[in-house]
Amino acid sequence: MKAVRVDQSVVNKEVMDEVVALCRRAGEAILEIYARSDLGVEVKADESPLTAADLAAHHILVGGLEGLLEGVPVLSEEAAAPPFSERSQWQRYWIIDPLDGTKEFIKRSGEFTVNVALVENHVPVLGVVHVPVSGVTYTGLSGAGAQKIEGDQPGQAIAVRTMSGRGGADKPVTVVASRSHGAGAVDDLLTRLAKDLGHTDTCNMGSSLKLCLVAEGSADIYPRLAPTMEWDTAAAQAVVEAAGGQVLNLDLEPLRYNQKDELLNPYFYVLGDSAFPWRDLLSGLKVKS
Repeated sequence: MKAVRVDQSVVNKEVMDEVVALCRRAGEAILEIYARSDLGVEVKADESPLTAADLAAHHILVGGLEGLLEGVPVLSEEAAAPPFSERSQWQRYWIIDPLDGTKEFIKRSGEFTVNVALVENHVPVLGVVHVPVSGVTYTGLSGAGAQKIEGDQPGQAIAVRTMSGRGGADKPVTVVASRSHGAGAVDDLLTRLAKDLGHTDTCNMGSSLKLCLVAEGSADIYPRLAPTMEWDTAAAQAVVEAAGGQVLNLDLEPLRYNQKDELLNPYFYVLGDSAFPWRDLLSGLKVKS
């Protein structure tokens, strides 16, 4: 595809299809390394793991995205971030996590993803979350809805589920929790949610798949009370919001991007049914961040 000029809105199906194809290519490269006995694990300066798969996917995505939209920069977990004095001038940029869930990759759980988002004026407006092991891809396009694509099958529209009737023993409220991060931090919150909402159950998952569970209507709320970076969440947030959900910080304001020097997110909630009074429920909670 010839690079698209960006003097107008570039959020469209053609661009989305190109991003999906890129994510699948990156996923194939990841799986080639996943099949090896040696995953090429290193340790980065922040003590987080890095594998040969992270780097292979990074090069595929950056090479493809740089030629997709004319003049639109790419911010990747696996490359040095430009200083905020430069980034603050960006109105539109790609933000990518070539392999989200590196710990899950190393554990060979299968729960890792390729994440690509297009951010415009601090808001993720296009997001692709690809799951290499299953071949499932989640997409979200502002104003056009969200889809789940299983392999080569046509994409199916997804949406958050209603909270109406939930909380009974037969239809509990499903809360998503992380396998690798902050499991203890949500215990008190879970207790209070159960008190206010009735029957609850938990669903554990790695990487940005947690947000996608809310987007596809398999879960109702995901409290993220542990650190994340902006490239961890942007793509899945676009999917959640396109599916009718919300991603809010602890002040119950939408999560926004590239507004400060550091790229660390605040703690946040991923919420399904937007008609449900989540703000009334959560505004009284005291969570240490």
